[in-house]
Amino acid sequence: MKAFHIFEEKINIRFNNPDLLEQAFVHRSYLNENKEVRREHNERLEFLGDAVLELVITHFLYEKFPHKPEGELTALRSALVNAVALAQVAQKLEVNEYLLLSKGEAKDTGRARSYILADALEAIIGAIYLDEILAKELWIDAKSKFQEIAQEEVGITPSYKVVKETGPDHDKHFTVAVCLGPKEIAKGSGKSKQEAEQDAAREALKIEKWK
Repeated sequence: MKAFHIFEEKINIRFNNPDLLEQAFVHRSYLNENKEVRREHNERLEFLGDAVLELVITHFLYEKFPHKPEGELTALRSALVNAVALAQVAQKLEVNEYLLLSKGEAKDTGRARSYILADALEAIIGAIYLDEILAKELWIDAKSKFQEIAQEEVGITPSYKVVKETGPDHDKHFTVAVCLGPKEIAKGSGKSKQEAEQDAAREALKIEKWK
């Protein structure tokens, strides 16, 4: 079996469910030759990862270029999210070393392999989304949740304050503290005040053990 933990170290992510990462590398052709393998191929993860990647890139461009019209943003997104660009990123990450392919597919090193690499990268993104975002409930509006529980438990509406701001205007980084009355509960960080507030609220929920 491939040493997928080495790939985890390469991308600096430790999976809660390692099977998801392995599935991201499984090409349909591999299962056709290895009927005994009880594993799904990566096409469903690829489908998910494609949507996640497009949303993330769209959000990034929307924030980075606030004055560009929709047409220009669409062109920029197309330049970033395409099979050629994705295959290049996959090559840098040495995704090819971990692919589970049929013997026939493994011999092909041309355009077909580039598409397989691009698809695998999207599948990896899908796996990260499922493992990190959903498992850690990062999709939840932590700020609203913390406020609701704080009002119920202690009758106080949380307040937020920026305690640190670093970086140039185009690449700011904020550290925000969340307080209940005069008491500081937790700190969070992010590339916007809103992101830092959400991070602080998530930490506060953990500290207070509020589910």
